[in-house]
This record gives sequence, structure tokens and C-alpha cells, in this order.
Amino acid sequence: MATVEFSSLDWHNRYRLQSTWTRSLRQYLYRQTGISSLRTILDVGCGSGVLEAELAQESQAVVAAVDLDEAILRLATLHAPGARFAQADGHHLPFRNGAFDLVICHFVLLWVADPLQVIREMSRVGRPGAAVAAIAEPDYGGRIDYPTALGALGEWQIQALQAQGADPVLGRRLPSLFIQAGLTNIEAGVLGGQWSAEKPTIDQEAERKMLEYDLAHLNSSQFEFSQLRELKNLDTQAYQRGERVLFVPTFYAWGRVPQAA
Repeated sequence: MATVEFSSLDWHNRYRLQSTWTRSLRQYLYRQTGISSLRTILDVGCGSGVLEAELAQESQAVVAAVDLDEAILRLATLHAPGARFAQADGHHLPFRNGAFDLVICHFVLLWVADPLQVIREMSRVGRPGAAVAAIAEPDYGGRIDYPTALGALGEWQIQALQAQGADPVLGRRLPSLFIQAGLTNIEAGVLGGQWSAEKPTIDQEAERKMLEYDLAHLNSSQFEFSQLRELKNLDTQAYQRGERVLFVPTFYAWGRVPQAA
């Protein structure tokens, strides 16, 4: 399959779309964490800075953010010029212990080599009592497709994510990872899904482009091109009839850094 190129702007549009899926959950977490009174916030794996402007609006805090990708960080500085960005690895955050009142990540942990280490680092740089939140981590192992023949797309996407080094079932592990990291007062859950024939909640073209990008990481022996074309047609027809269901369980978890003994 031909390589599907994703520019920094394409990734920004993807991150912006993802942020629409979790907006209501973020508002809930902001209330729970008392964001308006916080002084310092860190976003780990910030991408193009989609959440940074929002964090600045929701609080009076100094907002810091890190990502490994230098190119995407340059884009982030344009979208949230008031935030402080740095190129850094979430496994080894370049901050002192207890530096932040809130530490978050958003669609990040499935991509890292050691998610437990990243959560421990997020906890380390949080002050005692600070909130640590993984706002969204998908679980493609629980993906639901209808019509059922479209389930093959989900199976291929799992293989493609694995080929890219991701953990496609990270979502279900979140509560356990937060417990292992030593966080307290942990709350975890799954984002809901709604479907409307009149106003689809899924950006069909965006999802297709993302799927094609993922499938480009597979070799031709792992799926049939002819079947892919057939499934694309079925996908389009199902959307047009208002019958299409695509649901990937997306987990969240948040907890508190233990108070000093």
C-alpha cells in the first residue's frame, strides 16, 4: 500500500479533532481538580498545542508542555504562544520533584515504550496532592463496528498500530497503571458514544485518512486490497443510510499524588 503522508498541519487537525471528542470530560476533570486555583500545569506529549490555549483560559496557571517531536513543537508555539514548550521524553521529564499542581496527557500513553514509567514521572513532578490525569487512551481491542463486516477494518488497524510500536489495548490497563504508580483517590471510566443519522458524530473523511495512514504500515500479505475497496464502499453506504456505528472504548483515569508522610 502506498505511503500516506501526514504533515505537521495534518497532525494538528487530527489532534484538534481528538480534542472535540473529550471536551466534556476535560471540563469535568477541570472542575474536579479545581483548575481555576492552580498555579502550574504540565501537559506531557502536547503535540501541536491544541490543549494549551484552553488550559490558559481555564486557569491563571503557568502552562508548560513537552513533546519529543521538534517540528510539531514549532507549530505548538504558534497555537499557544503563552505556554512554555520544551522538547523532552515523558519517561524522563526535565523538571524538579513537585513542580506542578496538575499533570495531564491526552492520547499519549499507548504510544510510549513504558507507560508506567511515564505515569510515575508525571507523579514525581506533581506536588503532594496534585492531580495526575490521563484524559484519553483508546482500547481498539473493544472496537465495535456496524455493519459487522466492517469489523475487519478494526482488526487491520490493531495490526497496524502494533507495527508502529503502539499498544492498541492500553485503555483497559489505565486503572491498574495508576495503582501501580502509587497514585491515590483514583477515578477511571470510559467516554460515551452517541450516534445521529442527521448529524454524524464521526468525521468520515478524517477517520478514513487516519486508517489509510495506519494501514500503510502493513505489508500487502496482511490484508486484501480488493477487500479494502469493498469495505470502503460499504462504509460510505452505511454512513449515507445513517446505520454506521464505530465505537472505540476510550478510557480516562486520574488520581492524586500521595501527600508527604
